[in-house]
Amino acid sequence: MKKLILLLLFIPIISFGQKDYNILTNKIFSIYSEILNEERTCLISFPDSYYETSIDKMYPIIILLDGYTHFKTATGIVHFMSSNRVRNNLMPESIIIAIENVDRRRDFTITKIKTKRPNTGGGGRKFLNFIEKELIPYIDENYRTESYRTLIGHSLGGLLALNSYMDKNSVFNTYIAIDPSIWWNEETMKNKVDSISSKSLNKKLYIATANQGEANYERNKKRHDDFYKLMTKKSDEPINVVIEYFEKENHRSVPLVALFEGLKYINQEN
Repeated sequence: MKKLILLLLFIPIISFGQKDYNILTNKIFSIYSEILNEERTCLISFPDSYYETSIDKMYPIIILLDGYTHFKTATGIVHFMSSNRVRNNLMPESIIIAIENVDRRRDFTITKIKTKRPNTGGGGRKFLNFIEKELIPYIDENYRTESYRTLIGHSLGGLLALNSYMDKNSVFNTYIAIDPSIWWNEETMKNKVDSISSKSLNKKLYIATANQGEANYERNKKRHDDFYKLMTKKSDEPINVVIEYFEKENHRSVPLVALFEGLKYINQEN
């Protein structure tokens, strides 16, 4: 049986003139996963209007991997792009669910590879099952969500986002893969592209590539470019996939700019 424990609710209020505004509405909760056989902690952020509008208003959701690392950055960017008060209207107001890590190598890799040191890789499919069959149903049951979902991952998290994108049964509509670690098992990724379904190619995918220097060109940018070319060859029609190279950003700095550009792409009209 699932055990959900609400751990913390913090809602700072700041007053401007005659009106009160929620400037931050976040929660942290734990969910016991029978699939993973462990308890997982998640951070959740609500848009400005969540507690101010009709209970009939529904919101798309964003699932964010490497939750603690990217949570504050992602919530700030989404707020800036979607808040009615800011009036950018670059994307709809959304609920963000950020999953904190336990063992990212285990959870974000679909296959297990041989390395010099023992590794725990290969549990990615089980982790996606946790997201799709336990976490999202819980979110849908307890919050006002609509069935439009985005998955965002960086590095190995980006690799998992790509694997989810190529899964014809994926519950997500759009994907952002930031400097994905295709090197983990490049041949497996190529084989998955060969068998990708037209259903996947109709979904929007944004891939960001960082500059890791000339020495790493073969293991990073070229791999991303080759992966993109393989996907474009799978369809006679233009596909909803964009790849963008950030020459001035490295692997650690690229998430900030890639989150903004990726969210802008997946939310723009075709």
